[in-house]
Amino acid sequence: MDEVRYWDGGGWAWMAFMPLLWIVLVGLVVWAVVRLTRHPADRTPDRDRGWPPRETPEEILDRRFASGEIDADAYTEARERLAAHRPRPR
Repeated sequence: MDEVRYWDGGGWAWMAFMPLLWIVLVGLVVWAVVRLTRHPADRTPDRDRGWPPRETPEEILDRRFASGEIDADAYTEARERLAAHRPRPR
């Protein structure tokens, strides 16, 4: 009766392939967890996670005025337009 040894018939190839298979499997699990726990782009970023907060239109306008990109007349006009188009609280 012939004994079948693990090393005969290409068994060594499986031994070399298994660590690679586990590395790929663990990598896929880590990728899936990271992908599923991220915030969707339409939500406001979470400050606790270190993401930068979204600037409001008023903050953008203030920054542009402070840096000299726009003059006082343009700033005042833009502020009035923003106030007129602001959604009303319910």
